[in-house]
Amino acid sequence: MKKIKLNTEKLNSKLEKLIAIVNKKEVVIFASVFLIVWMTLYLILFTPNYYDKPSPIKFEIHNGEPLNSIINRLYDTGIIPSKKNMFLASYIYGAQNKLRAARYHIPNGLSYLDLIDLFTKGKADFLRRVYLRDGLSAKWMAYILKKKILMDSTSFVNLSKDESFVRSLGLQRNSLEGFLMPGEYEFYERSTGKEVLKRLYKSFQEFMVDSLWEQTKKSGYSFEQVVTLASIIKGETNYKAEMPKIASVYLNRLRIGMRLQADPTIQFLQTNGWKRLLYDDLKIDSPYNTYKYAGLPPGPINNPGKAAILAVLYPAKTRFLYFVANGKGGHNFSNSYNQHLRNVKKFRRWVRQQKRKAKQKS
Repeated sequence: MKKIKLNTEKLNSKLEKLIAIVNKKEVVIFASVFLIVWMTLYLILFTPNYYDKPSPIKFEIHNGEPLNSIINRLYDTGIIPSKKNMFLASYIYGAQNKLRAARYHIPNGLSYLDLIDLFTKGKADFLRRVYLRDGLSAKWMAYILKKKILMDSTSFVNLSKDESFVRSLGLQRNSLEGFLMPGEYEFYERSTGKEVLKRLYKSFQEFMVDSLWEQTKKSGYSFEQVVTLASIIKGETNYKAEMPKIASVYLNRLRIGMRLQADPTIQFLQTNGWKRLLYDDLKIDSPYNTYKYAGLPPGPINNPGKAAILAVLYPAKTRFLYFVANGKGGHNFSNSYNQHLRNVKKFRRWVRQQKRKAKQKS
C-alpha cells in the first residue's frame, strides 16, 4: 500500500509541474498575440499619414452623408492611404454616427485617430442658413453675411466691383450689383467673398432659363436694362402682386420719352443711407438721377430678385403713367396727371389723419 501511495504522490507532482509549464506557455502565447495585435493597431491608428498636396486640404462633410461616402472621398482626395484602416479606426472609436457635417481644414500628418478626433470635436466651419431679402445692395448683403457666417465683408464688396473678376464669370460689366440673386442659402462659416459671390451669381444664372432669355429679346431691352428697371421696381414696393403694374408705368414712360422720376434712384445716391427725400435731393447731378436725366440709369441700384425681374418681362397691360402710395401698403395708379394730383391729395390727407391719431394717443 505504501508503494502505491508513493507512486500516486509522484504522479500528482509531475502533473502539477506539467500544468505549470503549459500555463506559462499559454501566457507567453497570449501575451505575444496581444502585443502583436496592439503594435499592429498602434501602427495603423497612430502613425501619421502624409499627402502630397499643399496643406491644409479643405474637406467638407455633408448633412446626412454616410461613413462609406466620407471615407471614399478622403481616399480619393489622397488624405488617407487606406479605406480599411479608416473604417477600423472609425469603429474602434465608435464614430460611425458622430462625424459632424462641416467644412474642415485638414493639416498634413494626421493619424486616423487624429482625423476622427478632428471630425468629431475639432475646429470646423459649420453650415449656417442665411436669408438675403430682395432689394439688398451688395453692401447690405456683405453686412448680413459678415454677421451670419463671419465672412470678410470688405473682400466681398471689393470683389463685387472688380471688373476682371466680374468678367471672369462671363458677365460683361464692371460690377455684380443687380446680378446677385437674393433668397435663402446655406453657407459654411468663414466662406470667402469669392465663394459666396460665385454662388449668388450662379443662382441668378439658373433662374434665367431659356424662356426668360427669349422674353428679354422680345421686350426690346437688353439683359442689363431689364435688371436695372427691376431694381427700381423693387425699390418702389415690397408688394409683389403690384410689381407688374409699376413695371407698366415705367415702361410706358420710357416708350414716350418721359423721365422715370423714380425716388429709389435718388435714395441710391444718398451717401448716408435711406432718408426722407427733400426737393434739393432731386437736383443731384448724376446719371442715376432719373428726375434730371431721361431713360434708365447706368446700372442696377440693388439686387432685385425674381419677382421684380418677372414683372419687367411680363408687365401688366395698362396705360398708367403715374402712381402714388395709398397709405395701405399699395399704390393708386392713374393715366392722367390731373388724376395723379387727386391721388396725391388723398395720400397727403391720409398722412395728416395718421399724425392726428398719433397725437391723440400720446
